[in-house]
Amino acid sequence: MRVYTLDSKGIVSAVLMGIAVLLLGSYAGTYFLFLLLFFLMLSALVTELGVWQKKQLGQYERARGWKNVLANGGIAVVISALFFANNIYGFASAKLLILVYAASISGITADKFASEIGVLDGTPLMLLTMQKVKKGTSGGVTWLGTVSSFVGALIIALTLPIVGIGAFGVGVVAVSGFLGNIVDSLLGYFEEKGIGNKYTSNLACAAAASLIAYLILILQNA
Repeated sequence: MRVYTLDSKGIVSAVLMGIAVLLLGSYAGTYFLFLLLFFLMLSALVTELGVWQKKQLGQYERARGWKNVLANGGIAVVISALFFANNIYGFASAKLLILVYAASISGITADKFASEIGVLDGTPLMLLTMQKVKKGTSGGVTWLGTVSSFVGALIIALTLPIVGIGAFGVGVVAVSGFLGNIVDSLLGYFEEKGIGNKYTSNLACAAAASLIAYLILILQNA
């Protein structure tokens, strides 16, 4: 059974993750869940772009499983748990945690756009070495993929006015998501060397985007 880009185990994992962010997110839970669903929808759309070309290249992955769900949404669940704890102990501003959460989704969306759209471009370059590599090689980047990654990050960031966050927050989340994808691309070089895999890189992408957003916000308030 396949729904959008998830297989049956992926669907179960996504449902459980959705329930977790909805409940842990308290009054922001609806927005947290919306972002996950929005990411899933965007992921499905870009996966179907250039299907024939992707199939010819062996780069078409229609159904993804629970490992993909955990790698992409695991950080979001952790931040939702922090948001829940913050409602009790008050160790951070709710706005900061909402921005950090959005950044994690911005990062994985940027990564999805980069990989699914970038593969339709010309010959990629390994980001760390700038050497030409085959399409689909982890760590390989193209101009189209790079631009697309920022577009993906920005699309997520532009949802922030829904929860009353303005232009500065939108900019922070867009930039953080884009940079999170850059981290994912850098780690791709090590994937090709047998260190890590696409799941660890996706998890690091979301974590890096969140951390970058956090640091920007902390420095801005310093």
